[in-house]
Amino acid sequence: MPRVKRSVPSRRRHKKILKLAKGFRMTHRTLFRPANEAVLHALEYAYRDRRARKRDMRKLWIARINAASRSQGMPYNQFMHGLKLAGVNINRKMLADLAVRDSQSFTELIEVARSGPKA
Repeated sequence: MPRVKRSVPSRRRHKKILKLAKGFRMTHRTLFRPANEAVLHALEYAYRDRRARKRDMRKLWIARINAASRSQGMPYNQFMHGLKLAGVNINRKMLADLAVRDSQSFTELIEVARSGPKA
C-alpha cells in the first residue's frame, strides 16, 4: 500500500479556515478545531441574516410610516390604500425616508391619500 502524504492539502485547508476566523475571540482564532466550528456557525448566521435583514428593514419602514401617518390622523393601512387608489407608486423605503427627513412632503402625501381616487 502506498504512503499517503497529506500535509500540504491539510495545511492549506487549515490556513483557509484560520484566515476566516480572524477577529474571533480566544482559541477560536488560533486552534483549528474551535476555529472551524466557529467559522461554520458564522457562515450559517451570515447566510440566514442576509435574508432576515430584508424582513427587518421592511418592518422598520412600515413602523416609521405608521407612526408618521398616525401623527397626521390616518392609520397605516388607510394611508397605503389611499395612495394606491390615488395612483401613487412610492415604495415603503422612500415613504419612510420622507416621513423621517421631509415631513412637509409626507403631509402632502397624506392629503393625496385622503382625497381618494384620481378623477
